[in-house]
Amino acid sequence: MSKISTKGDGLNTLPKLLANNAKNFPSETALREKTFGIWVSQTWADYNNNVRRIALGLTKLGIKKGDVVGIIGDNRPDWVAGELAAQACGACTLGLYRDLMEQELAYLINYAGTRFVFAEDEEQVDKFLNLADECPTIEKIIFEDPRGMRKYEDPRLLQLEDLRQMGDALHDKDQSLYDTLVANSNGDDVAILCATSGTTSNPKLAMLSARSVIDHCHDYLTVDPKTHMDEYVSTLPMPWIMEQIYAVGMSLISRMTVNFVESPETSMSDMREIGPTFVLFAPRVWEDIVATVRARMMDSSWINRVLYDYFSKRGINAFEAGRTSASARLCLFNALKDRLGLSRVTSAATGGAALGPDTFKFFLAMGVPLRQLYGQTELLGAYTIHKQGDVDFDTVGVPFTDEVKVEIKDPDAEGIGEIITRHNNMFLGYYNNEEASKKDIVDGWMLTGDAGYFNENGHLVVIDRIVDLAEMKSGLRFSPQFIENKLKFCPYIGEAVILGAGRDHLAAIVCIRYSILAKWAEKRRISFTTYTDLSSRPEVYELIEKEITEINKTLPEAQQIKKFVLLYKELDADDGELTRTRKVRRSVVAEKYADIIDTIYSDKGYVDIDTMITFQDGSQQRIQTVIAVRDLPGQDVPVLPVAAE
Repeated sequence: MSKISTKGDGLNTLPKLLANNAKNFPSETALREKTFGIWVSQTWADYNNNVRRIALGLTKLGIKKGDVVGIIGDNRPDWVAGELAAQACGACTLGLYRDLMEQELAYLINYAGTRFVFAEDEEQVDKFLNLADECPTIEKIIFEDPRGMRKYEDPRLLQLEDLRQMGDALHDKDQSLYDTLVANSNGDDVAILCATSGTTSNPKLAMLSARSVIDHCHDYLTVDPKTHMDEYVSTLPMPWIMEQIYAVGMSLISRMTVNFVESPETSMSDMREIGPTFVLFAPRVWEDIVATVRARMMDSSWINRVLYDYFSKRGINAFEAGRTSASARLCLFNALKDRLGLSRVTSAATGGAALGPDTFKFFLAMGVPLRQLYGQTELLGAYTIHKQGDVDFDTVGVPFTDEVKVEIKDPDAEGIGEIITRHNNMFLGYYNNEEASKKDIVDGWMLTGDAGYFNENGHLVVIDRIVDLAEMKSGLRFSPQFIENKLKFCPYIGEAVILGAGRDHLAAIVCIRYSILAKWAEKRRISFTTYTDLSSRPEVYELIEKEITEINKTLPEAQQIKKFVLLYKELDADDGELTRTRKVRRSVVAEKYADIIDTIYSDKGYVDIDTMITFQDGSQQRIQTVIAVRDLPGQDVPVLPVAAE
């Protein structure tokens, strides 16, 4: 696919690209959304008209160049339309994760000085109404779904359809106004404020220009081409930089169709109906797919379980030997790919965090052309990838182009050091945070904070965050993330945190995968009431112990897990334990569960828990329980005192 010049053709902003597509390919399908069980399509002309109506409505409201417009809600066509409309007016957009707690939301809104907000429904509107005194910069809250909104009388509320009609009225007066706005949009202006993951502190806002987004998408398309014949299903959060690259930037350049599922719960069945040719999932999603497949096999007949185990092992063994198993493809993998909606996939990717090698092998053996990406928000998302036919699941591949420079800073004797990167399409700095910009960009190089090295084939190997690399009392260095990924390949383990820094041995805090273990317990008639109750059952401890014992066999002796506990709750972004992109905040976990960690490394066999947990709606629940500390290899569960009622 030829690269569109952002200089010669003048297509240096996203609204300009959209207008170009609407002019040259007006009847071609651009977006598709499932609503009430029916797929509804929008052509490029429809897409452009929607953006025009919203942009002129914002103009009527008095939007100015440089204003910040926040957007929060599910992935929808109106999400991307609102983004492009704001950019057409010279404003920049701030994507907000829909599950943000009110205080997190207030921090970002005030940090950016947001004037206008697109909020999808009553749930999201309530957050802003509750923050009325804390977020004084908000002038208008534009909502799409009117259900439940009649009871509100706040003057800042405005329905999206009413905004569109305001735009129509302005268009009737001057039909050239929107074209003038688009023509005057500047590719070097800040178009997107993208929140960083915030693993160690509050997220910063990376300033991205439209030109950088477009040029970086062109570079990406040279190593992973897309055309108007491709189908993409948008399931990742829209505020994440990679979803911005795919659902916005690359779709406008390659004209691939972007599909929006009806709800997160129906995403897999909706994806099967579409039959996408390209998918990008976060590692957690790929892990969940594997876990779900294995869980369903547990509910299947014994003959199906035997056949599944036989052919999956046959397929994986063939893959490891550099071959493919025709019998495994015919008897298992082809049907499984169809069931998962992956039959038409010609390109699949994962990024945002490391994916365990066992999960990687499973999909590659199945015939899914999965490749690992690596990048950061500040560098417009991914900038390395496995080339076709050169996939190494222990690495993140090679840079997109020769213009992308990746080096290892201050390597040790084994070649391991900090990964630093630079290319022509980097971010413009952090919004209202020049000090952080100077700290992270040194002589034009972005200091990623990740430890890694290049292997003998020139592939980049990412070990872990430098601050997360740990050293045991013996002086042995280890990567918690590497071991955690092995644990999460187990269908019964949803999350894990490896401990051991400054200690004599490694231990693990494990969160069970409740949806699957609940089925497992019901099948064995093990009674339980809640997540906390199930995680404390001796039978569950026995099961997890067996799984960790098997995983220990794949690890060096010094890095084997000696003890573990099953946490009484799932790690949650709402509690600050995970980022919104589902990365563990280790410092928060270490501080919050210090008593549990100290007990693990003592002779005591259990931990008394009496705590309060807060739900997203603000309600609280008291948890009183006892957590067992289990030694490995297998020992009996300690005799526990009776938990308080």
